[in-house]
This record gives sequence, C-alpha cells and structure tokens, in this order.
Amino acid sequence: MRVMMIGNLGGQLSVASKIAFDRGAKVTHFDTMEQALSALRAGRGADLVMADYSLDIASFTEALDSERIAVPVVACGVEADATGAANAIRAGAREFVPLPPDPDLIAAVLEAVADDDRPMIATDPAMQQVIRLADQIAASEASVPITGESGVGKEVMARYVHKQSRRAAKPFISVNCAAIPENLLESELFGHEKGAFTGAVSRRIGKFEEADGGTLLLDEISEMDARLQAKLLRALQEREIDRVGGSKPIKVNIRILATSNRNLAEAVKEGIFREDLLYRLNVVNLRIPPLRDRSQDAIQLAEYFVEKYGQANGFPKKHLSAAAKDRIAAHDWPGNVRELENAMHRAVLLSIEDEIEGDAIRSPDGLDGVATSAAIPGTGNPVVDAATQSVGAVAGSQIGRTVAEVEQELILDTLNHCLGNRTHAANILGISIRTLRNKLKAYSEAGVEVPAPGEVREAV
Repeated sequence: MRVMMIGNLGGQLSVASKIAFDRGAKVTHFDTMEQALSALRAGRGADLVMADYSLDIASFTEALDSERIAVPVVACGVEADATGAANAIRAGAREFVPLPPDPDLIAAVLEAVADDDRPMIATDPAMQQVIRLADQIAASEASVPITGESGVGKEVMARYVHKQSRRAAKPFISVNCAAIPENLLESELFGHEKGAFTGAVSRRIGKFEEADGGTLLLDEISEMDARLQAKLLRALQEREIDRVGGSKPIKVNIRILATSNRNLAEAVKEGIFREDLLYRLNVVNLRIPPLRDRSQDAIQLAEYFVEKYGQANGFPKKHLSAAAKDRIAAHDWPGNVRELENAMHRAVLLSIEDEIEGDAIRSPDGLDGVATSAAIPGTGNPVVDAATQSVGAVAGSQIGRTVAEVEQELILDTLNHCLGNRTHAANILGISIRTLRNKLKAYSEAGVEVPAPGEVREAV
C-alpha cells in the first residue's frame, strides 16, 4: 500500500503519515500538488493520495483524469466544517478525513482502497496443494497464470507469490485489464511521451516501468485485445517496452503474473487469446479451486471475516455457532470467497448475540434476508441501527419494483443514515468503496440527489 501525502497542515499530516506507516503503508510526502503530479508522472505511483483540503483539489483531480492517472484522492483538514468537507468532495476527493487524525478512521480509509493485508487462509488439502506449488515456483523468474472462478482469491495468491519471491522488497503493481478502456490500456501499461496523443501534456511512466525490479500482475489478462497481446508478448520475450509515441525501447526488469477466470486454452481455440502468448505465460499454472470444493477453508475464512468485521465495527467478539458452520459448509458459494465475505459482514452486523446462528448466514446477492431486520433491537452502534431500520423499511415495499430500484433506495438510505460517509456506508452494505462510488456516480449522472459527506438527502 503506497500513500502520498500533500500539504503541511501544521504537522498533522505527519501524524497521519505515521499512522499509515505503522499499518504497513509506504508513505511519501510533497508540499505542493505540482510536486506530487511530477512524482506520479515519473512512475512514483500511489494507491492513495491524502491532500490538504485547502489546496486546489479540483485542478489536481482534473489533471489526474486528463493524464489518465488512476489514484483515489482523500481530502484532509484541521477544524474543517461540513461545508469545507462537502466542497472537497465536489472538487473530486473520494472522502474527507478530519485532522488531528483518528487511527481507526485512517485504517478504514486504507482498507477501503487496498486488499494487500489479506492473509492466505488454507487448511483444505485441495488448497494446500496449490500453495505448495506456489512455494516451489515463487523464487523463480517464471511468468505464472493464476486461474479460477471469479472471487476465489486470485489476486491474494498473486500477492502471496510476490511476497515469497526474491522481488518481495520491490513493488507489486496490479492492473485490471478488464476495467481500463481498450484505448487507454496501452498507455497505462507502457506509458507515453509528451504529445503522443491529445491530453498527453507530459511524459507518463507506465505500469511496466513502475513495477521495475518487482512484480506486475495483469488481472483478467484474457480481456486484453489482440494488438496489445502482441506488444505484451514482445515485452515478455525481449524484456523491453516502447512507450506510446516513444522513439527507443526501454529495458524493464519485472516478473509477470496474470489472472483469468476463463480457460485460456479455450480462449485460444475461440481466437480471443494468442497461442504464443499462452505458451510464454503458462510455465506453471496455479489453478485455485472454487470454495465449494474446499469446505474446510470456507469455515476458517468465515471465522476470519467475522473477527475482521466485528473489530471494524467495534462489536464484542463474535463466533459462529455449530449450525452456522454447517450452513457455511453446505452452501455452494457461487461467488466464492467474495460472496462469503459479504455474507459474514452482514451476519456480523445483523446478529444481536455474540454467537452467530445459522439463520444469519444469508446470500448477499439480493434482499432475501432483510425482511425481518426492522424488528431487530439496537446493536449499540447508532449508524448500524439506523441502517438496519432502513433495510427493513425497504424490504417491506419490494413487490412491483425492480432490483435496481430497491438497491438504489437501500444504498441512498444507508448513506443518509451515515451522514454521507462513503466508507461507513460501504462497510455496512458489504460492498467495496469503489463499487459504492461507481453506483453513486451513476445515480448522480441520472439526476438522482446523492448526499455529500456531512449531508442528508431530502425525503422524496
């Protein structure tokens, strides 16, 4: 996790820096926005920017967008009022953090943008066999495809391989090939020179150079178009790249890991993936079995998530009953670890007692388990109580409405009860902060009022 701090704030950002550093983040600090932009252009990447809200955040986020630098910005301020916080959000910040910093809030912000602290939990023989193979190949320089169904933990495995490798002290850079538009992915991977295309106002270092000495994860590599696959093949063979608009090749020293939820051999037969690229990548394939084939892991992972979300929400220690464990072991978990995590998060929030019973384990896709939540007594956490009551109100009027309409009202009501705090709302809803941001952006673009931090949406 790489955090970039911008501004002075009378030393308060230094305190925030220390909190982030103590939680495993690598922290850099710049006095001005221009210094920070120059560092980002030069490949000194960041997973999160924390900036003084009195700086020109609007110009900074506009520059990030125009130069295709994807990094979330969080605004910080000393004794800032709700208006100042809201203005920072409107200027493009993802969240507002008051200073002096609260360690738990800083930890929540870091967790919202990074998953690099997830442990490798595996006791099931099927998964232990995969880990033994990962341990064998970790020290090598071989490119490794990591395959499996969506949600099984392919990126967690990629980080594990990196941490066991000789490159562990160097960067681990991840690029989601499916999430970046085709016309932007080449620049994101290989970088570009000033003037290479409209908007290329300066030289930009790509992910290959940013990961130099370390590991580059190409997530969902099968979604990359054929032309870029050819350029990637050359980079793997020659260990050199060409920036967009560049005149000479650049040597790179990286290891490539790749993930896909497709069968790459089938993708080759379908003509959507290059056979020669598959041969170059597929030295050893780490295939992660689905959760339904490793029930021992499902229970252990569930216990980990119960502890994690209990601590995150300030609840007394909770544990799973025998009936809950039986239900977890018996469920197929089509969404794999991702679905299990969401289900455990909900179970923690909606269970009154310290022991989580079997009927609290419900699938998070849909609203099948919330009809009785309006009758649940208070948990002692006012934000959770308010959100729970909101869920119950929504569930009572589902008939005749689309899933999208119900989901939108649930999200906006939860955000209302969190006073516009995106991080808290995402935690309660059991979704990532990125997913919440994307949905709120879509609502705003459709003309729906979305409360800013510190604000409440008026009833309609």
